[in-house]
Amino acid sequence: MKNYTITVNGNVYDVCVEEADGAVSTSAAAPKAAPKAAPKAAPKAAAGAAGSVKISAPMPGKVLKVNTSAGAAVKKGDVLLVFEAMKMENDITAPQDGTIASVNVSVGQSFEPGELLVSLN
Repeated sequence: MKNYTITVNGNVYDVCVEEADGAVSTSAAAPKAAPKAAPKAAPKAAAGAAGSVKISAPMPGKVLKVNTSAGAAVKKGDVLLVFEAMKMENDITAPQDGTIASVNVSVGQSFEPGELLVSLN
């Protein structure tokens, strides 16, 4: 019998593999608590502070400049932040007129696709 620890989608499982007469049978224990990831460097806005219009990252990148802050009024097309991806500078613009509810990134921070960058009300 061999014991293995396997992580699947952040869930850690203890698995026992038993070999008997050429057949293999397995049993898995309940998932353990996954080890906690290191906290991110940038502070995040409170969950309740997110606005109704969410602007997410279209691709992985790194923030070069943040042109807005919470409470600022913006118009459709205003550049909210500039990020670098694939050695090119890209703009994140306001999709509509509104007020910034939260800015969830800071200069120098890396982000992944789908991560919330800014939210508007």
